[in-house]
Amino acid sequence: MADIHPFRAFRYDTQKVSPAQAVTQPYDKITPALQDHYYAASPHNLVRIILGRREETDNPANNVYSRASAYFRDWRKQGILRRDAEPSLYVYSQRFMLLGSSTELERRGFIALGRIEDYSAGVVYRHEQTLAKPKADRLDLLRATRAHFGQLFMLYEDSGEIESLLATPPEPTISVKDEYDVLHRVWQVTAPRVIHSVQAAMSDKKLVIADGHHRYETALTYRNERRGADSSATAQPAIAPYELAMMTFVNMNSTALLILPTHRVVRGLASFSEENFRNAARAFFDVEDVDPSLDGPRATAILRESGRAGTSILAVTANRAFLLHHPNPSAAASAFAGVSVRQQTLDVVQLHKCLLEKVLHLSEESIHNQRNLSYVRDASEALSQVQRPGTHANIAFLMNPCRMSQVRDIAFAGEVMPQKSTDFYPKLLSGLTIYALD
Repeated sequence: MADIHPFRAFRYDTQKVSPAQAVTQPYDKITPALQDHYYAASPHNLVRIILGRREETDNPANNVYSRASAYFRDWRKQGILRRDAEPSLYVYSQRFMLLGSSTELERRGFIALGRIEDYSAGVVYRHEQTLAKPKADRLDLLRATRAHFGQLFMLYEDSGEIESLLATPPEPTISVKDEYDVLHRVWQVTAPRVIHSVQAAMSDKKLVIADGHHRYETALTYRNERRGADSSATAQPAIAPYELAMMTFVNMNSTALLILPTHRVVRGLASFSEENFRNAARAFFDVEDVDPSLDGPRATAILRESGRAGTSILAVTANRAFLLHHPNPSAAASAFAGVSVRQQTLDVVQLHKCLLEKVLHLSEESIHNQRNLSYVRDASEALSQVQRPGTHANIAFLMNPCRMSQVRDIAFAGEVMPQKSTDFYPKLLSGLTIYALD
C-alpha cells in the first residue's frame, strides 16, 4: 500500500527572502493578474519557475523551461534555496474561514515523498479525467528542472491516528498568509521514531488524488521514461528518486476537508434561446422560474436548500433564471449509457450528460477541449459573466459541491468524474518545500 519516505527538502532561506514573497498558488490557479503580482513580489518568486512568462524570442534553446531550470540552479548556488540537513517529514496546517461564515477551520496533513504507483496497482486512485495539454506542459517542466515544486494533494482514511502522531510545538518552521487570508504553517519533523511510526501507520492505506491529477500522471510518465533510460545502468539506488513524488497527505475524514463546486459558463452558441432551453430541459428535470436578479449568496442559498432533496442545478441567463430539480429517471436513461448508477446521482454528471450534451448539444469532445465551456469557482463571477453585457456568455450553470463520500466511492470503484468536478479548498501552496531529484 502507501509507501512514504522522509526527504531533505529545499526551502527558501528566510535570511535572504521571505517565503511570503516567494511561494505561490498552484500553477493552474495562477491568473495573469496573479502572475504579474508574483513577478513584482520578489525576483526569487517561484512563479518564474512553475509558470514563467513566455517571450516572443523563445526557441528550443531558450524558453520558459530552460529559464526555469536556470533559475532553480542559480538559486541553489546563491543559497536562496537551501537543502535541509536531515531527512524530514513536514506537518502542514492551513487555517481558513468557512466561506460565507465566521467559522474558522484548520486542515492538517503532512508533506512527504510517496511512491508513484500505476493505477492498476490498487494503491493510488484518481477521481477526475485529465487533459493532454496541461500534462505535456508539466512534463516539459519536470524534464528541464528535475524537481517537484508543489505537492500532490493525497487523501487517506483513518480515525485520526496518524495525525495524533504528529504533534507540533507552538512555533512553526514556516508561516505564510496567502492572497485569500489562509494561514499556512509548516513544522519540520526529524525524529526517526516519529517518522517510522507514520510510515508504519500509512503502510496499509489507499490513496485518492484530491488535487494534482495532471502532475501525478506527468510523474508517472517521467518515471517510465527514466526507467527506460536507466535500464542498462549497473548500479541502481534502492529507490531511484524519480520513483517518488512530493505529496501532502490529508485524512479524508477531516471535518476541515472542504470541497467547493466548480460552476460552468457556456458561451458562443449562435442559436441559443432561453425559452427553447427551458422547454428542452423540462424533459429531464422539473423546471422552476426564479428571480433572475439573484446574486451569488442568494444562488448558493437556493441551491443548498433545494439540494437537500437531491440533484439541484441553477441555470441563469441574461434575463432568466431556472432551478432544475427532481430529475426524470426515464428521460435521463438515454443520456446515461455507460454511466454507473453511483455517478448518475452526481449533479455534475446530470449537468454534463443531460443539459450540456442533450439539451445544448455540446459534444464530449468540445466539452473536453473547453470549446464553448469555461469553469468558474465563484458563483458571483459565474453570474456576472452572463448578466454583464458584451461577455458573449449564453448561460451559467451553478451547482452544489460533491460530497467526500461520493468522491471516495467513485475513486475506489475505479471510475472517473468529469474534469473540474471537485475544487478542494484551500489549495496547497507551491514552494513551501521542494523535492529535487538530483
